[in-house]
Amino acid sequence: MADAEFNDAFHPLASPGYGKRSAPQQEARGRQDFAHLPAREAAIAAYLDRLPEGSDISVKTLAKHLPYGQCALRTALNRIQRAGHLRRGRECLGGRWITRTWFTRTPRDSTWWAAFQQGDVPREAKTTTRSRAYVLLAALGRTNSILSLSHAECRALVPLVEEWFGRDATEDDVLRALTTGLPQPVHHPAGLVRRRLTDKLPPLPVRRTPAPLRILECGTCGTPGYADTLQNGDCGPCRGDHPNPTHARTPALPAPRAVQARAAAIRDRMDELRT
Repeated sequence: MADAEFNDAFHPLASPGYGKRSAPQQEARGRQDFAHLPAREAAIAAYLDRLPEGSDISVKTLAKHLPYGQCALRTALNRIQRAGHLRRGRECLGGRWITRTWFTRTPRDSTWWAAFQQGDVPREAKTTTRSRAYVLLAALGRTNSILSLSHAECRALVPLVEEWFGRDATEDDVLRALTTGLPQPVHHPAGLVRRRLTDKLPPLPVRRTPAPLRILECGTCGTPGYADTLQNGDCGPCRGDHPNPTHARTPALPAPRAVQARAAAIRDRMDELRT
């Protein structure tokens, strides 16, 4: 890891109550924690991982302690975010909304972050076990031989199947979407499976849930949103989905009045739930 030159001994803390917060249920630190990231991003992620709770990890402060400018750091942090290691947002503590930046050395998908936003992160099985999504994909070839997938293809497609499960789809729902009305012949099974998992993704379930403990923000424009709509930490317009000409693609925070109104609405909702 190319981070030996990064000395974190004198990195400052943020104001009390702000700064870095470590996400729960991280795996033990290891040499290959960030090997899947480009060299620069891996070095920055390793530096962030070593910093204590409450450290100031704003772009401006990081630029004073790392050999990169603010523009390069902003790009690197967005890539670290898309890899599942970082989320930005606000957390309600004692009736006040505090700006937060959550970091995890163990990468997490959008489903995990959605559960984290609601304060309900499930305990995970050991990483040596195969996930429900992987087992379904690996068994496709037995359901229909023209959909046989390799180990690498199964692993690459697992996040898409997990997105279905996160929307309350069953194994039968996924299998029906993947195996009904197959073209003849199928030239690229993995490509067909990816396309169907994307195009046939069911809508988000409508639930009456308590007010969230946290509000995550788009890592590019800063717009607040639910984690299950911020795929890889970015909102739809910033990902290029459903372009909106009025949507600013520059980092921006919501207006203070909007934040205050949102906080008041959440407090009202919490009061209703208590009665």
